[in-house]
Amino acid sequence: MLNKFMRLMENKFVPVASKLGSQRHLIAIRDAFISIMPLAIIGSLAILINNFPIRAYQNFMAFLFGPEWTSFSNYIYSGTFAIMSLLIVFSISYNLADSYDTDPLLAALISFSAFIITIIQSGKDGLTIPFQWLDASGLLVAILVAILATEIYVKMMNIIKLKKQKEEGTMSPILNRYFFALIPTIMIFLIFSLMRIVFASFGIENIIEEIYRLIQLPLMGLANNLGTALVIVFIGHFFWFLGLHGTNILEPVIQALYLPALQENIQAVNNNLAVPNIFTKPFFDSFVYMGGSGTTISLLIVIYLFSNSKRKRDLMKLSSTQSVFNINEPILYGLPIVMSPIYLIPFIFTPLILTLSSYFAILTGLVPKTIAMVPWGTPPIISGFLITGSITGSLLQIFNIFIGILIYFPFVKIAERIKE
Repeated sequence: MLNKFMRLMENKFVPVASKLGSQRHLIAIRDAFISIMPLAIIGSLAILINNFPIRAYQNFMAFLFGPEWTSFSNYIYSGTFAIMSLLIVFSISYNLADSYDTDPLLAALISFSAFIITIIQSGKDGLTIPFQWLDASGLLVAILVAILATEIYVKMMNIIKLKKQKEEGTMSPILNRYFFALIPTIMIFLIFSLMRIVFASFGIENIIEEIYRLIQLPLMGLANNLGTALVIVFIGHFFWFLGLHGTNILEPVIQALYLPALQENIQAVNNNLAVPNIFTKPFFDSFVYMGGSGTTISLLIVIYLFSNSKRKRDLMKLSSTQSVFNINEPILYGLPIVMSPIYLIPFIFTPLILTLSSYFAILTGLVPKTIAMVPWGTPPIISGFLITGSITGSLLQIFNIFIGILIYFPFVKIAERIKE
């Protein structure tokens, strides 16, 4: 059965995936995420240091370094994850321009400036940069700006090169190159400034925030049921695949729908009543998002046991510690999963299947409903016991991880065959 599936994937899926994988813009995006991988790893370690889910550890660190001990890691976070959109707009533009054999540094600098023009907003003290939106929340806008600005730059530079023949000896080659770049640079800044004015005319001061609002509002009225859960899981992971921070986008929806549901469960237990709700926030955190979005702890196990790729195995070693605590940005951006056509199916399909398996395990009474909140970084096996008060919660996590391994395995092998 598995061999038949593998042949089908190789005959039907691999050619399409290979064609998509060689697309210039997708390659630029992929390489950009790979290039910021060291920063992603350091940033995730900083998050782990601050949120290690053991009370004794937290108390010890506060005793040793004082109540502000988390500031050290917060500074590191501020220079890595907190400015991820800035890093990615520069990196994508650099890689894309380089693929056109056009000056990548200047293209990246122009795109960086265009991104600032796009997101800058008016404040009481004048124009300000919304720092809180420069993390993964701004990745979609960063990707679009990088591609648009770079394409305009490349096209205009090609036109100039065709129409202008530099005169030998009039200026040094480097000055000549940057002199000709003035025209496309001015044009790009004019275009993005006009776009910003148009946004403002419609009352949009923060385009990133507006995109989030448009995405979140249609989902706010959804009820707590299986269909809603599957929709939220699918949308969140599809956003992740596009490079958006799906978790952050849907967080208001998740908080609005699933924290009250957990509170109802806790009150029912306190009053010796039947626990009403299957879907709660810890349901997703502990049974579906093990290792982070996409249940990537299963992917890491597959890589560890079956991969022949040294790069992937090295990445697994670097990411495994963070993944145990449900931090998986290094694997999302380092493998990468983001914008990878090979991993699209398992990355989205796995959490959907695990949502179903967890739902039916609880519905049939094999596993108790969730009755406790634990930190999102609590490792699997431990969190399953804590949120249900039963060892069957841990057994369900083990079962789900195994299902994830079965789903990811053929795609890891396919990725290695086409050298994804």
